[in-house]
Formats: sequence, C-alpha cells, structure tokens
Amino acid sequence: MHALPRSHFMTYSLVIFDLDGTLADSFPWFRHHVNGVADRYGFRRVADEDVESLRHAGSREILDHLEVPLWKLPLIARHMRRLKGLHISDIPLFDGAEMMLRKLADGGFRLALVSSDSEGNARKQLREAAALFSYFDCGASIFGKAAKFRRVVKRAGIKPAQAIAIGDETRDIEAARAAGIACGAVQWGFAAPQALKALAPDLMFERMEDIVRALGTATGAR
Repeated sequence: MHALPRSHFMTYSLVIFDLDGTLADSFPWFRHHVNGVADRYGFRRVADEDVESLRHAGSREILDHLEVPLWKLPLIARHMRRLKGLHISDIPLFDGAEMMLRKLADGGFRLALVSSDSEGNARKQLREAAALFSYFDCGASIFGKAAKFRRVVKRAGIKPAQAIAIGDETRDIEAARAAGIACGAVQWGFAAPQALKALAPDLMFERMEDIVRALGTATGAR
C-alpha cells in the first residue's frame, strides 16, 4: 500500500465501491457457471489453465480471448444478473467487508455502490450493510462505469477530487481515471495484483482492513 500524507486522506468524502470481487467473493460462483453461459451464448469456454493468464489481461483482451462480440454483451449481462439472483445465498461477502464499510460510515464517509449487477441483487447480497450506502448506480455495462461514477459524484454534490472508486479489475481503474476521480485497487479480486500495479492506481489494498487505515478513519484523520 502506498504511503500518503495525512493531507491526502482528508480530500475524500465519497467512497465508491465495486461489488463482485471487491466486497463479494463471487469468483468461485462465476467460475462454476461461466461455461454454461458460454455454451448458451456461443463464446469460448474458460479452461482451468486459462484462468491465471486472464487475471493478467485487460477487459478487452479477455473479450477477445473468449471471442465475445460486443453486441452480445448486454444479453450476457442480463442473463448473468438473472442467474446470480437465483444464487445470492451462495455468494458471501468477503470476511471483514461489512465491518470495513461500517467503520468508513462511522468515520464520516459517504458510500456508493457502482456495479454491473442489479441493485436488487446488490442489496440482497449486502444485507444489513446496504443501509450504509447513500447511493446505488447499478446495471453498468462492462465499459460503462465512468458515466456512472460521474453521475454519483454529481448526485453527491462534491468535486471529483473528493471521490475515490475502489474495485478489483483494470477496467475499474480506467473508468475512475476517465471520470476524473481517484482509484483504489484491491488485491483479493479477479485481476492479478501485477496487472493492477501496472496501471499505478492511487492506492492498493492487500487486506480489507487496509481500506479503513488508508482512508484515515482508523487514525482519527477525519
């Protein structure tokens, strides 16, 4: 995790989270179901030996490897949202996620969720922690997060410099940069840490508790 001066901690008032791979441990579920979806929509199956190389690839490289045409993405996304809705109870939050969210909220941060999943699925998955979020903007397309980041920042009535988006994929970093906000990357999600580090996010987190520490609530910076 990068060391930052206390003055940097004070700039953030809004923390925008991704859901899958950041707060929710959804990759095992995804891995179990993805090849059935591949057969249904006619794209390439994910072999066990492909997983590690895909973790080092960007989103467009992954789509190219799986031979997924862009026009099919909305159909696949809708199907995945419906399928996930049937299995929410099989997809837990990561250990410590709810405690981390509560500490941020108690520390004065406003929380937002921007996800490609539906808001209904997200709220069910977050359970009681859903009440900690001030803003939900869900149903993002694979390359549509930047617009949602801008919209959440506008709804919050803050400057872009006061917001940070935290996710687990390279596209989360790219979307944050496109929206003019800071970006944090977690190392326990889908993308390999090396792939994330190559894009030089503002913050990287090795453990869930690092998020609270970095944003200053654990040291009374807010």
